Amino acid sequence: MDVAARNRGILPMMIRLPVSLERKLEQLFPRATDRNRFIAEVLTVALQQNDLQMERDDLATVGGTLHLFTDGGSRGNPGQAAIGLVIEDPSKGEVIREHYERIGIETNNVAEYRALIEGLKIANRFHPNKLVCHLDSELIVKQLSGEYKVKMPTLRVFFDEIKELSQQFTSVSFTHIPRADNYKADALVNKALDEHPSPHYERP
Repeated sequence: MDVAARNRGILPMMIRLPVSLERKLEQLFPRATDRNRFIAEVLTVALQQNDLQMERDDLATVGGTLHLFTDGGSRGNPGQAAIGLVIEDPSKGEVIREHYERIGIETNNVAEYRALIEGLKIANRFHPNKLVCHLDSELIVKQLSGEYKVKMPTLRVFFDEIKELSQQFTSVSFTHIPRADNYKADALVNKALDEHPSPHYERP
């Protein structure tokens, strides 16, 4: 959708905002058209920044070995869920990319899978020769290694997508690590959930 469409207020109508935020916007912008225009402008800037970040990633051909740390979790199982990921360049000892977002109502396992999928997509932009994926979900690591079978159809879809994405890398491996060693990605999951609480849990 182009910027003009956003500014006409088409896009905001598709987005459901938390009740508290809607009330604040109504106070600031009593007219619905003004509210929609403001939301559209904010979203336009955010989307442009995201596009710019993706372009920078595409230009940042790191090569070598990269480490990907992913985590996903839900408050309730299923419940409000989020993902977090960290990409590190071990040769420089630097974090080169972080990402976190809410993904709606999901189970813990779905959140874990979706975090890894998003991590693989972002890591591919850096064109590593080798990607080492670190997860604190032993279940998913053993499923990906073939030690455990994926019995649930809902998880099989994500499993198949990961296998497909893995083919884009010269070398990719999946390693189980203790939760304590995955604290950066875990912190991003909690940050996503804390910064964007669900309207369902808000008091009137």
